[in-house]
Formats: sequence, structure tokens, C-alpha cells
Amino acid sequence: MKLGIVGLPNVGKSTLFNAITNAGAESANYPFCTIEPNMGMVAVPDERLSKLSEMYQPKKTTPAVIEFVDIAGLVKGASNGAGLGNKFLENIRRTDAIVHVVRCFDDENIMHVVADATQNVPVDPLGDIETIDLELIMADLEMVNRRVEKASKNAKSGNKQFAHEAELFAELAKHLDAGKSARTFECGGDDEKLLATADLLSLKPVIYAANMDEDGFANQADNKYLTLVREKAAKEGAQVLPICAKLEQEIAALEPDERAMFLEELGVEASGLDRLIQCSYTLLGLISFLTYGEDECRAWTIKNGTKAPQAAGKIHSDIERGFIRAETINFADMIACGSVQAAKEKGLLRSEGKDYVVKDGDMIYFRFNV
Repeated sequence: MKLGIVGLPNVGKSTLFNAITNAGAESANYPFCTIEPNMGMVAVPDERLSKLSEMYQPKKTTPAVIEFVDIAGLVKGASNGAGLGNKFLENIRRTDAIVHVVRCFDDENIMHVVADATQNVPVDPLGDIETIDLELIMADLEMVNRRVEKASKNAKSGNKQFAHEAELFAELAKHLDAGKSARTFECGGDDEKLLATADLLSLKPVIYAANMDEDGFANQADNKYLTLVREKAAKEGAQVLPICAKLEQEIAALEPDERAMFLEELGVEASGLDRLIQCSYTLLGLISFLTYGEDECRAWTIKNGTKAPQAAGKIHSDIERGFIRAETINFADMIACGSVQAAKEKGLLRSEGKDYVVKDGDMIYFRFNV
């Protein structure tokens, strides 16, 4: 899974990226400090995998991972090449979802840039969101208009499929032209699948990372900017992650024991990274299954609703092709029994076939033959 961290210049993108990846990306108070995207791989925390590793003492323990990409700050006009626009948009296209960092604090010492990199303007989270949305929408509109033109030409042969495609994308073009993102375009079934083939930027799922200062983070109920972002997200089905990037950077520098104590003092149950990962999994409808043994214990990320053969394919295509059955037990049942063997004696280790839908926390041993 790849998440792109985006936002206007100086909203805290690189500070947040540094905190969650410890990658040491350059962070400074001037526009376009980030030119080439910084990338960092982060292990997905999973207590179930840690427990399996304790039990089996494998040669290797491999967690699921998320790749974060810190993408250069955007300014108004990016869809027409302003600032680093074209590069910015292409980098977003390669991600599975967008983490949109929105500034939700006032600080006269930190420039707030929207259109002109030399002008400091008042903080306006909804305006910031609209600025980036509009650039994505305008880039999509150009692509959709080309799709309509191509489908219309192909439809002249009498092909009803292309005629429907031209009609659908023409409706989407009107929607985009009204300044609305592809995420809010209502359609269903096969039309949704057809839209997905267009690789639209404004169709990508979004998490709004509401970046606050320490006072604002400690008193979220009184943060007017956070309230506005939450109301916006609720209307479009997006996730909101309240965060203080500066605090997260301090937390990331601590040892694990110190980190736990610091989070407790703040009254926060989990770090920003853990909460961001939870948001990402919820937003994208992801779950994890586990494989185990003396050679390796590993967590695998799949879409919720994935059937056993396709889950096996995440490990290797040969296992999917030669799938026979999946010997399955859920982690919670195994822990309740004390071991896989004890669970097997109680009849909780199941043999599942090709139609079995994998559940979050399933421990699976795949039987296959090729």
C-alpha cells in the first residue's frame, strides 16, 4: 500500500513524514523545500504477529508494510504546470490513497502559501482543501474529456458499450466542471468499475490530517479549524486524523518505553502513525491474515472480502493456481486455546475451500499442488 502525503507548502507535510518514517526528510519554512518525493517504508504494528513470533521463534518475522510518499507542496494553477504542478500530480497518480495535510493553527512566523509563494495569507483549511481539490479536478477533467472523445469515435461503429462509456464520462465531465470531485459522483455497479479504469486523481480515497499546534491538539473541541475539516470530511465520506506533527516528531525520537509514558501523559491512546495506519486500513477496506511457522511468521494485507485462493496469491501466484484448501484458525481462537495444536484438538482448526472469505486475524496454512 502506498500513501501520498500532500498539501499546500508549509502545512507540515515533511514534518509529519519525518515523524512517521524517521527518514530525516528536509523540513523548512519555505515553499518547495520538497522537490523530489521523499519515500519511507513503515512496518504496520500488529500485536498478533509479535505474539506468534514469541511462540514460534522463527528465523524471520515479516510485518505488513506501508510506503509513505512525501510529495512536493502544491500551489494554485498546478494543473496548468504552476509551481511543481505536473510532477506533483504524477506522483499522486502512483498512490493508493491521499493523506491531505491541512493546517489548523495560526502562527505568524510560518508562511501560509496558496497561489503566490511570496505572499503570506490567512489560514483557511477549507480554502486549502478546495485549492488542492480543484487542481486534481482540473487535471481529471482534461483526462475525462479525452476519454469522451475517444469513446464517441468508437461508438460511431454502433458499439453500445462505447456509447454508454461516452455518455457516462460526459456526465462525469459536467460534474467535474462544476468543481466537484470524482469521489462525489454517484454511480453504481459496472459504472464504478468503468470509472476506476480512468485512474482519476480526485477519485482517490482521502484522509485529512488536521495538523494543529500543541495547544490546539490538547483542546480539540475548541479548535474551530478542526471542526470545519470534520464537517467537510463527513459530507464526502473521508477520514479525519487530528494530529500535531511537531509533537509526533518528538514522540518518534523517544525510546519505546519513554514513548508509551509520553503518550499517556498526553492522554493519547496511540501515536499518530498507529492512528494513521488504522485510518488507512478503514478507508481502503483492508485486513490482515497471518502465516506462521519456524521459518517465518508474516502478516499479509488484503482487501476485506478476499477469498482464500486470491489471498494465497498474495504469497505466490503458484499457490493460487494450485490451491487445494486453506487450513485456518482465527488468532483469537488460537490464543484462547493456548496453541494451534490445542485448538485443533477442540475442532477449531478448519479446512476451508475456494469460496472461503478470509477474515481479519486468520492464521492460514495453504495446501496446494502445481
